[in-house]
Amino acid sequence: MANIPHQVTEFLRSKRIAIAGVSRDSHQPANLIYRKLKSAGYNVFAVNPSAAKVEGDVCYHDLHSVPPPIDAVMVATHPNVTQKVVRESVDLGIKKVWLHRSFGEGSVSSQAVQTCKENGVDCIVGGCPMMYCEPVDFGHRCMKWMLNLTKKFPDNS
Repeated sequence: MANIPHQVTEFLRSKRIAIAGVSRDSHQPANLIYRKLKSAGYNVFAVNPSAAKVEGDVCYHDLHSVPPPIDAVMVATHPNVTQKVVRESVDLGIKKVWLHRSFGEGSVSSQAVQTCKENGVDCIVGGCPMMYCEPVDFGHRCMKWMLNLTKKFPDNS
């Protein structure tokens, strides 16, 4: 994986990834990520407290409900929910968390980032796995370029 930040490479080495924020609305960013990672061969788990099924698959109400082990968590929720998801990740000993953000706030919560730091969780702040998971579509290639240009590239703040 050339030109990919170390944290992203490590996250994408995970095989079992929970996607928090998957919705019954298939056009939501979490659903797009869910489908992309699933089609790339990852074992993904949809997490949404208000849904029993999404994308034709079982949806878990929280991280504690997902069959272990979970290697990593992709957070694509409202920032008000992000801290709860990160707290669950810490409780379960999950050491890789990615907070989704393209432009604007996304799922990033300063409290969640701080919780990750305090608990030794590798937290990628911003961006999207779809910028790195081949084949990368034109829109995500442009987003990666723009985020790099504006210095809002994913990091492990």
